[in-house]
Amino acid sequence: MTVYFENPGRQNTEQTAMLAIKKGKEQGIKYIVVASNTGHTANHFVGKGFSTICVTHHVGFREKGCDEMNSETRQHLKAQGVKLLTTTHLFGNVERAVTNKFGGLYPGGLISETLRMLSQGTKVAVEISIMALDAGLIPHGEPIIAVGGTGGGADSAVVIKPAHAKELFDTEILEIICKPRSSKKQVT
Repeated sequence: MTVYFENPGRQNTEQTAMLAIKKGKEQGIKYIVVASNTGHTANHFVGKGFSTICVTHHVGFREKGCDEMNSETRQHLKAQGVKLLTTTHLFGNVERAVTNKFGGLYPGGLISETLRMLSQGTKVAVEISIMALDAGLIPHGEPIIAVGGTGGGADSAVVIKPAHAKELFDTEILEIICKPRSSKKQVT
């Protein structure tokens, strides 16, 4: 049964983690891939019996040369057995540079916007699961749980069998564990 949150955002992080962990244990899933730029969301999965992969923003995402996750948090997560992946985002690669300089929208942007119709967190979950697969951090052809969010924290989780980026459309979202009812971030 899918759980729907009234609004997207970080206030759903704890419940999203709880639901993802429960689903993972019920289905015997071994891997959880989670988007976490500061380590806060990743910490919800430490010691829960899964191989946890934390995908962060790439260095320079918000500010040139800046890594949003501090070295102490990186060391702490690694000591807890969490694998960290910090790299260019699948859907925002060099196409974003072309869009920013010349305008227009390219395949990565179109795919992102299409997935955002479900939720920003669902888009993130799909993207990070493919990135983790391409980095060799999860096995090919095996269902995993991927967790993403809207503007920080987590509000979406899916059971997914990601495909490599070069075979993106072979990716299968098997179940939506939770997501915001609305795909639009509420302005308060």
